[in-house]
Amino acid sequence: MAAPGGTGPIGPFPDAVGDDTEAQQSYDRLRRRVLWSLPYGLYIVGSRDKERRNAMTLNWATQLAFEPKLIGIGVEHPAYTHELITAGGVFSLCTVARSNRAIVRKFTKPVEVDTKAMTLNGFGFRDGVTGAPILDCAPAYLDCVVQQAVVTGAHTLFIGEIVDCGFQAAEDTPVLRMEDTRMNYGG
Repeated sequence: MAAPGGTGPIGPFPDAVGDDTEAQQSYDRLRRRVLWSLPYGLYIVGSRDKERRNAMTLNWATQLAFEPKLIGIGVEHPAYTHELITAGGVFSLCTVARSNRAIVRKFTKPVEVDTKAMTLNGFGFRDGVTGAPILDCAPAYLDCVVQQAVVTGAHTLFIGEIVDCGFQAAEDTPVLRMEDTRMNYGG
């Protein structure tokens, strides 16, 4: 575990590391570098509760089951998106075209919603089957109803059943991955 105040290295540690703080810090840095080497996509997750909407950059998403079709997304507890998904029980997951990489920086804080113009931070959207916002510029999207929420440390893993999906661009559009940017998150 982390030192009091969360400032030290985070365990557990292999026996070979022992109780030496410097060795633990070194191992903690190594573990972060290994975690950063895992391939991650970058997505925009849409959330909604009644009339409140948001869209947020997200990198922790994966398919969890084939039958039913389930995906999981990890959302940090203090995020506005976490609040909306918890209250509204729905989310959308939009892929981002590699050629449109700058968009992810536009969704790192709660967005400005213009329901008359149907824009989130100036980007067009439509409401999906669940009501969650789906960006018009997304090459593909998944629209989900939350089936389960699992608290995992500082994040919640929202498990959503896919109730609608589609391509909005050519199916072979290259999609953005974390390694295509200078961003990193986690570790």
